[in-house]
Amino acid sequence: MNRILFASAFLVVSISAAFADGIPSAVPTAVSPVPAAVSPAPKAPAPKLVEPHLHIARSNVARHPRIALTFDACMGQADERILSTLVRERIPATIFVTARWLKRNPAALAVFLQNPDLFELENHGQNHVPAVDTPTLVYGIASAGSPQAVRQEVEGGAAAMVAAGIPAPHWFRGSTAKYDLSAIGAIRAMGYRIAGYSVNGDGGSLLGAVITEKRIASARDGDVVISHVNQPTHAAGEGVAKALVDLKAKGTEFVRLEDVEDTGDDKTTE
Repeated sequence: MNRILFASAFLVVSISAAFADGIPSAVPTAVSPVPAAVSPAPKAPAPKLVEPHLHIARSNVARHPRIALTFDACMGQADERILSTLVRERIPATIFVTARWLKRNPAALAVFLQNPDLFELENHGQNHVPAVDTPTLVYGIASAGSPQAVRQEVEGGAAAMVAAGIPAPHWFRGSTAKYDLSAIGAIRAMGYRIAGYSVNGDGGSLLGAVITEKRIASARDGDVVISHVNQPTHAAGEGVAKALVDLKAKGTEFVRLEDVEDTGDDKTTE
């Protein structure tokens, strides 16, 4: 009996040992080192942007200040409140158009072309992207992002203008009117003067009618006013139209950029 019990016990131990040899140990014999945390690549510094100023030659005549009205036609529709006032009052202005705006507003373009004594049409770009040659956001709008893209924005806008029957442009104003210095140099090398401004008339067409009217009315001899002619549903357009009539009544001389000498900073017109 004892022999039988001993043999059985030996058999159980042997089987258990053999089974255990087939199971890998829960604890590794060598622990691999934990890789060190990888530091994120440093972000590229944001480009230094400038918002150039532009002034025109003063009249230096008391009570007859000279100002240049400039309007951006970015996207959207033509603001007939402003356009009809300019035509009715025979007030000259420089209009910066994008290729996108031209496609949507053939009737307004016809008015411009029918009044060459009033309207100077200049280049606001192809797709209304800021003329900055490194990737960044300007007022939430993605910049062109490369020298090649800046060139395409400028050349694409000019090509659309010529295709629409507009004389080849000589001035360029990019979306947001902000640039980096290298883009300014490249655009100037393409033969364009870059249109800054000295009075922001409508805050990107986002201001109310009253404050817009006051801003434009504050223009002084030699100022260049920027406003927008592509937001017919915004209150700012009402203020623009009223300010134009008031300024004319006060004896203001309105000129286009092509009619007078000018001075721009950040090497935009040199």
